[in-house]
Amino acid sequence: MEDEIAETEGGKPPACFLDTNVLVYAASLRAPLHLRAAEEIRRRYELKQDLWISRQVLREYLVTLSRPQTYSNPKPLRELVGDIRYFLSHFLVANEDPAVTEKLLELIEGTETRGKQIHDTNIVATMLVHGVSELLTNNPADFARYSGVIRIIPLEAPG
Repeated sequence: MEDEIAETEGGKPPACFLDTNVLVYAASLRAPLHLRAAEEIRRRYELKQDLWISRQVLREYLVTLSRPQTYSNPKPLRELVGDIRYFLSHFLVANEDPAVTEKLLELIEGTETRGKQIHDTNIVATMLVHGVSELLTNNPADFARYSGVIRIIPLEAPG
């Protein structure tokens, strides 16, 4: 995936939010998109792009990799804790405050979001409140309804 990373007026790329699946693939050697995810994070990091995650993403990462996956057994808890500490030291972490909750409610009302989609909507709300304009994800369809307010970058090029 060699999409162009745009630069802002100051010459720095716009901030990018990393969806949970990108971190999961990067950390799972046998995951189908392991190399692509790891290389994409590395490339963006080397370009000095601000890379964001949220506390929700950290929780989702722990939930996902502490149970069996089709491509791996659960990761040992000590290793998962180490991964989280690494993320905390290498990525910017967006906290969820009252402004994020208000933006979430606004987005839900505007798109009539329900069920599991609310998790994705919360990511978008967090991004918007923290001024993050790009989302790197392997689930672009989950975020398509927000393509007018964020730039969705698929981890895997369509088709």
